[in-house]
Amino acid sequence: MSMSLRRMLPGALATVLVAAIGVFTVRPAPDPGEMDVLAARFAFEVHPLNTAPAGAQHVRVVAPDVSGIRSWISAVGAAVALLDADGNRRHDDVCLVDPRDDSVRVFPVPGTGDRYPAASLSPPPGPIDHFAPMGCVPTDLDADGDSDLIVYYWGRSPVQFLRIGAGWHPVELVQPAQVWNTTALVVGDLDGDGAPDVLVGNYFPDGARLLDPGAAGDGRMHMQAGMADAGNGGTNRAFLSRPGPPDTAPAWLDASTGVPDRAARSWTLAFGLQDLTGDLLPEVYLANDFGPDHLLVNHSRPGQLDLRPVVGTRSALVPKSKVLGRDSFKGMGVTYTYPDGAELPTIVVSNITTPWGLQESNFAFTPTGPGADLLDGRLPYKDRSEALGLSRSGWAWDVKAVDFDGDGNDELLQATGFVAGKRWRWPELQELAMANDQLLQHPWAWPHFRPGDDISGHQANVLWTRHGGRYIDIAPQSGLGHRDVSRGIAIGDVDLDGRPDALVANQWQDSRLVLNRSRSTSQSTLILKRAGEGGRQTTLALGASVVARPGDGRPDLRAQLYPSNGHAGVSSPELFFAVDGITPFVVSWRTAGGVRTAQVSLGPGRHELVLHDDGQVATR
Repeated sequence: MSMSLRRMLPGALATVLVAAIGVFTVRPAPDPGEMDVLAARFAFEVHPLNTAPAGAQHVRVVAPDVSGIRSWISAVGAAVALLDADGNRRHDDVCLVDPRDDSVRVFPVPGTGDRYPAASLSPPPGPIDHFAPMGCVPTDLDADGDSDLIVYYWGRSPVQFLRIGAGWHPVELVQPAQVWNTTALVVGDLDGDGAPDVLVGNYFPDGARLLDPGAAGDGRMHMQAGMADAGNGGTNRAFLSRPGPPDTAPAWLDASTGVPDRAARSWTLAFGLQDLTGDLLPEVYLANDFGPDHLLVNHSRPGQLDLRPVVGTRSALVPKSKVLGRDSFKGMGVTYTYPDGAELPTIVVSNITTPWGLQESNFAFTPTGPGADLLDGRLPYKDRSEALGLSRSGWAWDVKAVDFDGDGNDELLQATGFVAGKRWRWPELQELAMANDQLLQHPWAWPHFRPGDDISGHQANVLWTRHGGRYIDIAPQSGLGHRDVSRGIAIGDVDLDGRPDALVANQWQDSRLVLNRSRSTSQSTLILKRAGEGGRQTTLALGASVVARPGDGRPDLRAQLYPSNGHAGVSSPELFFAVDGITPFVVSWRTAGGVRTAQVSLGPGRHELVLHDDGQVATR
């Protein structure tokens, strides 16, 4: 063979290989008629959730060092959560973060009555004057039965807002308040003592005055140290709670040493809690920007946090970025779904999947073995997103699993979009993605992303439904094809008709209320609460697990109570099960004495279950 032919051979083989991969990975286009039949099961009414405030801003004021990329810096901050703010035992109130005026407001969901005036939540004076809210998470901090809130920010540490009477009383999460840039916060019982604990995901470096126009030359203000394996973000932290008297903030134990160092320095955008080992201690999924996601196995004991990473193994036919714990993608949302009665959930993760842009891949990590493998350091999961039809969507953020039509199969609702404008800037972003990692952490080395620029700013949110073993996006056919720039999603039955609805937080535009008018079989809605101790009121049974067994050859239905999973969207604590008659439900929860399990038989309708430490379950 001549020298010239030998030189040409690698390129020719690469071309053939790429063509072959394209043939085997192209997704078959669904038949339009078939799409219409699928979409006919769904119907939604979409209403505005808010309106533009007076003097609305559409880009943030930022530090001088990042002024050239201020549209990029301004791309997050819209968030939504459902809660029971007025004690009517319905989760028909909303906490909405609107970046257009950096407001955090609590008000009744439109259409549920003007039951009280909207409340604006303002934090106490912080370490600096320049900050912005990024999200709010409802939880019962003082175990008095009320819905309190934790609001998190860029520019300061989170603030607790205790519900006292008809008002909200702010209390710092940490004393003294610090300059953090938090983009994710999740609540769950991490150490198994029955009290709600907190994981805080800090994105930009601690101390960086990102939104301070007077912070020129702040040496702490840097971007990621690489697109694929950055470990120089803000420090992720964990806090274990010890509730005090009612209307008093709990005592917080800083348990951040229980978070592995590599995971603690990730650029985290979303958390996902779920018990995968059967001990009702939640494992922790960290969806990270600019580097590998992490799955942390929970070996904690009361008062002692112990989270240990587990990483998948790679074979010759599996790309590194398809292996959990080794990917180089941009994890931005996470949810769990239990198809076909599976004992372990599929873990669905949002990434950037823009055609002709950064065409990475969403993940659908499906179980390959028992959850007990995790306790031995083995990962029983592999990604099957392409085979399931879930690999591609857009520049994706929050994602929620919810059975909209009551057929026993979850749909997946995903928020998409980044920066909306008229000047297409994907070529510059592609150049940035290929830049030397040593340059990326310097904002001056980035191309400009300023108001009017567009990066995946005209994408529609995605609604996947299962069909023939795959998922198909039916959002356009079902009335959800709006080309919004969305961030967080909250799921709950706001109009009390037995069907789950959705609230979608949009960036720099009105957010949306999506009322579910789908054809639906009968459903049971469960609200799980722990019995109060020492005269306390009942409070949410975070981390409780439910298995519904409808029988007649139908698969079991499973759910766990972690409403704050994901990015910038907190669902109501309602669990929805598609049943059509009296059905046995197996409920498991943790107490100070260990795991309790009980069986109750329930029919369609709304049920509040009170779980007692002695293993008894009361309905009301």
